[in-house]
Amino acid sequence: AVQLFKDFVLSEIVLNVVVYNTRISACEKGDNWEKALHLFGAMSVLGVEADPITFSGLISACARSSEWEKAFWFVSHMVQSKVELGTISFNAAITACQKAGEWQRALQLFSAMELSRVESNTITCSTTVSACEMGGEWEAALQVFSL
Repeated sequence: AVQLFKDFVLSEIVLNVVVYNTRISACEKGDNWEKALHLFGAMSVLGVEADPITFSGLISACARSSEWEKAFWFVSHMVQSKVELGTISFNAAITACQKAGEWQRALQLFSAMELSRVESNTITCSTTVSACEMGGEWEAALQVFSL
């Protein structure tokens, strides 16, 4: 996959958001968050505009490696860039926080999701509750069910 991508760069094939999203997804699945961030930087340099799929892939790549701060940054960047945050992006960011034991950040994202009227699902709730559980915050876990 890496060689194919290099071939694209050297050829006359246009590198668009779909090509970058595919590569970022491969990085996520291969636990290579650094490469995913590098590709995001290349997109910016080349003027390829990131979309919600790009950000979901980046956040998921960070989540898989417990890079919660980077995942949280991408959520903030999406808000600032007025890119629509969906359930998948929120879930990935909450997962990153859960893996790092950042239960307060997980709750903050959960609340932001509710305020933004983004539909939560079983993954959202169970991951947020798990983050609270890992932090020994059972009372905070109960908040998930009251929101």
